[in-house]
Amino acid sequence: MATLALPRGTGTLRVTSALGVVQIFAWGSSYYLLSVLAAPLAADTGWPLPWIFGGLTLGLLVAGLASPRVGARIGRDGGRVVLATGCALMAAGLAMLGAAGSLAMFIAGWAVLGLGMGAGLYDAAFAALGRLYGAAARPAITQLTLWGGFASTVCWPISAFLVAQLGWRGTCFAYAGVMLGLCLPLVLVALPAAPRKAADAAPAPAAAPVVLHGRDRAVFLLLCAIMTIGGAIVSVLSVHLLTLLQAQGLTLAEAVGVGMVLGPAQVAARLIEMAGGGRHDALWTLAAAVVMMAFGLFMLMFGWVWPGVALALYGAGTGVYSIARGTVPLSLFGPARYAQLIGRVARPNLMAQALAPSAAAFLMAHSGPAAMLHTLAGLTLVNVAVLALLARAARGGDGTGVGSPRH
Repeated sequence: MATLALPRGTGTLRVTSALGVVQIFAWGSSYYLLSVLAAPLAADTGWPLPWIFGGLTLGLLVAGLASPRVGARIGRDGGRVVLATGCALMAAGLAMLGAAGSLAMFIAGWAVLGLGMGAGLYDAAFAALGRLYGAAARPAITQLTLWGGFASTVCWPISAFLVAQLGWRGTCFAYAGVMLGLCLPLVLVALPAAPRKAADAAPAPAAAPVVLHGRDRAVFLLLCAIMTIGGAIVSVLSVHLLTLLQAQGLTLAEAVGVGMVLGPAQVAARLIEMAGGGRHDALWTLAAAVVMMAFGLFMLMFGWVWPGVALALYGAGTGVYSIARGTVPLSLFGPARYAQLIGRVARPNLMAQALAPSAAAFLMAHSGPAAMLHTLAGLTLVNVAVLALLARAARGGDGTGVGSPRH
């Protein structure tokens, strides 16, 4: 499968900058939306908070279910139409949220928004970059994650300002306007269209589904396990971190201050990876991410250092993890199979992100925050063990490496 040729004069920086702005607002108006809107929304409507946050859970589940089809479509036709459709679906879902007169319509809006998330967040954007640049996509993926790291930093203050001025409904409508008026045009300008077919050309056959056998299949399943466990850990801490820190004796203000180190640590780690120019193998990047996350959580659990240091190490790991999530499948399986396979990896990852915070809340309610932190630390050890198996499987056997041609 050939990559789509970029128009003359279109550089990687232009593409990643445009898609980076799209990622900031796509994440800010979906995954991070309820961080600011949930309380005023509940106060205005009287809907229970668990049901309000259940909308995001549904959205992530829908995104996970849609991801394999999204990846397959990008692999066949490129990312322009898919990402543009994602922007339009997110705008429609946000408009439904803003207009929701009942909890049922609110939940339905999240289902539509979830389709847009599946077609517009990182996994779809990574697939689009892989389709454009092939094996040379790693720097572009790294640049894109650097942009995406600013989503909460940019959008939380914007959301707070909009809620104060327009209310939660007006905020949803404003973000819908951003997705249609800013993000959709950026996608259409930045990404090239698929080549036009001649008028008398026969319809192109659908791309054959990628079928993995033997060691390729084992490597893929191990990679899915690592990404799923990592996604679950990240989603749990994104929701419950302040509760964990307060359980360790910090006040709410202190917990917020300590938690603020996560964003800068993520961005700093991504800058270091970008400065490295991809000199290290993608599996080493994944190993660094998994090990840093494990050490950070164990330091936090045992109280070895000030919690901010532990979270800085953990945050650096999650920052690199986002890069590895896009680059490792490309390195292991090659550009021809990349778009389809990254869509398949995204399905269990997004589903874990959807369900893990509720499971963690149940565990905390029955066994306490310490038990939940112990569980998360244990999961990081499981990920280290699975990573060792992945490295052995990827580099073992006949020495050809995963993704080498087979006949």
